[in-house]
Amino acid sequence: MYFCPSFRKMLQRIQTIYLVIAALLSGVVSFVLPFWNDINGEQLMLMDLRQDENPYYMVVPFLFMLSGILSLIAVLLYKNRVRQINSNRLNIVINFLLLGIIVYRLLNLPGEIDISEKGIGVFIPLLVIVFLALANKAILKDENLVKSVDRLR
Repeated sequence: MYFCPSFRKMLQRIQTIYLVIAALLSGVVSFVLPFWNDINGEQLMLMDLRQDENPYYMVVPFLFMLSGILSLIAVLLYKNRVRQINSNRLNIVINFLLLGIIVYRLLNLPGEIDISEKGIGVFIPLLVIVFLALANKAILKDENLVKSVDRLR
């Protein structure tokens, strides 16, 4: 199968790998892993937050999907590095918002006299932020390389 040369270049860049990992973490893995166990031992998943009466918790699954979609859009913006960086920065802000909502929820879980177990899903926004920061660092490195080559012309 023939791909255009610029598409092949996009696939060879390290920031593409970082962005795809961030998209998979926020768009797929977050819906599979449990976020926490309640006192009864039931695993609460991300989609269980949609039935919550608090509107702040109802928006969390949608923010995870938005983060995954935004990461995929950033992959497709490989020709415009400035837009790609801005898209990643917006995605980092969304993930900090997610992290804040999740930590607030964990601190206000009912029945915390008995210790409930936190799942691995709580750390997904933090991992996504790390991968987006690594992608931004690699994009900035590419941008500086292009600027330095343009100065030599």
